[in-house]
Amino acid sequence: MAEPINNREKRIEMLKEIITGLHEGKSEEEVRGQLVELVQRTDASEIAAMEQELIDGGLPVEKVMAMCDLHSQVVSEILVSRPGDPVVPGHPVDTFKKENAAIREEVQGFRAALAGVLSGGDEEMVALDSLQDRFNGLMDIEKHYSRKENLLFPVLERHGVTGPSKVMWGKDDEVRQLLKGLGEALGAGEASVGEWKVIEETVAEPALAAIEEMVRKEEDILLPMSLDALTAAEWGEIWEQTPEIGYCLVEPGDEYELPGIEPGLLGIEGSEPTKSGGEILITPTGALSFEQLKGIFSVLPVDVTFVDADDRVRFFSEGAKRVFPRPKTIIGRKVQHCHPPASVDIVEKIVSDFRSGAQDSCSFWIEFQGKFVYIRYFAVRDGQGEYQGTVEVTQDLTEERQLEGERRLLQYDS
Repeated sequence: MAEPINNREKRIEMLKEIITGLHEGKSEEEVRGQLVELVQRTDASEIAAMEQELIDGGLPVEKVMAMCDLHSQVVSEILVSRPGDPVVPGHPVDTFKKENAAIREEVQGFRAALAGVLSGGDEEMVALDSLQDRFNGLMDIEKHYSRKENLLFPVLERHGVTGPSKVMWGKDDEVRQLLKGLGEALGAGEASVGEWKVIEETVAEPALAAIEEMVRKEEDILLPMSLDALTAAEWGEIWEQTPEIGYCLVEPGDEYELPGIEPGLLGIEGSEPTKSGGEILITPTGALSFEQLKGIFSVLPVDVTFVDADDRVRFFSEGAKRVFPRPKTIIGRKVQHCHPPASVDIVEKIVSDFRSGAQDSCSFWIEFQGKFVYIRYFAVRDGQGEYQGTVEVTQDLTEERQLEGERRLLQYDS
């Protein structure tokens, strides 16, 4: 065994075999001995590489997601912790870790408040208030997950890391659904102690355990792997865009400084646009300067995103009230990687039908965070009918749905 575990490729291959066996029915006890010996020289990047190779080998993301919790629990207990370079307060990894510590505190606080509710007595109302406060804190996780999915994952993809990101995004969505169910249970009204016990066992604890499991995956695998893979400029790019999404439960440190190398679009394949304010775009119906064009897109009451014929995001508008966040890290990214696993099939179907000419447009409308959102997709073709890409147009129509009658006199909207 000594020779194979000294070779990275063989360690990854053996990890695949052991993990596959674990999910084919072998007990944890059967594989634990092999894993203990193997992971003495294994780090987080090799666990991620193992997941990547399983997906590249044809295993569906959904199956790897199903395997993920079990093998991460076994591996995390014995995974070698390799000291990395320290990060200063305010570095994206430092912020992620501080947020994870705060998330753990919220989970424990929720459990303590729920225990108070289950105990009944005079303190039950106080415990109920605390329970709702803790739940509100847990809902702040959305900012943490959104930064991870929209800022960190796109940069990891530049380094060939796509599989683990898809798996983790899918697990994030599972946490979101569990929290949604927990919120519905908390909002259902008064409940007896017996009913609270059922809520604890069937709704609360699965949600809390999933949150803790995600914290462990990030701490043991995602963040160490990211520190190894990303450059200083790429961390600067992530840091620069982080405030647009926001922070989860904590305020970031202030010692981190933007690297001297300018971040932004430099690391993205094929994305070095010329941005000269003096340039004029001449079209068959008129001409606009770059600044005029940018200003038009900034005030339009719609969000516009363009995906080219190679399925890469090439442009999005920057309106003041975007419905969905669009960090600059998505420029140059495959559109399939910009969606959670559950919706990738729909994206593939739209792009395929547009490319083949079978369809030219489609529409969706959803309720999202109290808004009525209308989403439309249009195939873009040149004068010869050749497919050039897809435009996504998103609009918040909440106010428009309430319009009645007519308005013919001037009245400014505040």
